[in-house]
Amino acid sequence: MLKPLFTRRWLLASVLVLAGFAVLVRLGIWQLDRLEWRRALNARVMQQQAAPTLMLEAGALDLDLYSMEYRRATVRGQYLPVDEIVLRNQVWLGETGNQLGVDLYTPLLIEGTNQAILVERGWIPQADAQQRSAYIEDGLVTVFGQLRRAETDFGLGRSLQPDPTTQPGERLETWNNLDLPRLAAQMDLELLPVYLQRIPQGQQTAPPYAAVPQMDLSEGSHFGYAVQWFIFASLLMVGYPFYVRRQEAKKNESHG
Repeated sequence: MLKPLFTRRWLLASVLVLAGFAVLVRLGIWQLDRLEWRRALNARVMQQQAAPTLMLEAGALDLDLYSMEYRRATVRGQYLPVDEIVLRNQVWLGETGNQLGVDLYTPLLIEGTNQAILVERGWIPQADAQQRSAYIEDGLVTVFGQLRRAETDFGLGRSLQPDPTTQPGERLETWNNLDLPRLAAQMDLELLPVYLQRIPQGQQTAPPYAAVPQMDLSEGSHFGYAVQWFIFASLLMVGYPFYVRRQEAKKNESHG
């Protein structure tokens, strides 16, 4: 039954079918890999969210904060508006619909230390992106939120437009992508490798508007997609030989 598949008549088609089979199987395996990644992420998120709120003070800064992404934390310190940045092209769903603006990020000097953590304070209107004096908070403040890694923040995503290259000593204030190492390089203080995504407490009556973090902790559709690709691969490998066999039988009958 398999011999006709590798004759001159069917050789090219057979090679294409085998290539298609390999692609379909690889797609199925890729979806299973994505499923395992999703399960590991969900487990990590749930573990961190179930942990006690971290008091981010001097004695806690030696901890592996990078591994504590999604853990709730409270920090007390003083905002540093001189090192403040905004992330462009952010949308907020207001009373009049979607409104274009920027997200405001301000480093916070942690009380009793010479280290700072970047705080995502929330959305402000586009008209205020360059003149932000109304959002300055003087003195000591206490901020509650969750620790995040910039490169895994799915809400931020990654802009297709890279940030411009700056000259030595030049400061970039409006960003397309949140890049903590690059931001740290233009600051005089040490910046922690994670940032704090502020979680609003009570009703928000004025910007900056902080979004309540929401994550989909389901397993998604990866398993279903994997089964689908494996079924397609099976149908291809089972159906193609029968098709060839039928065509060869018709050819023999016509020559008989």
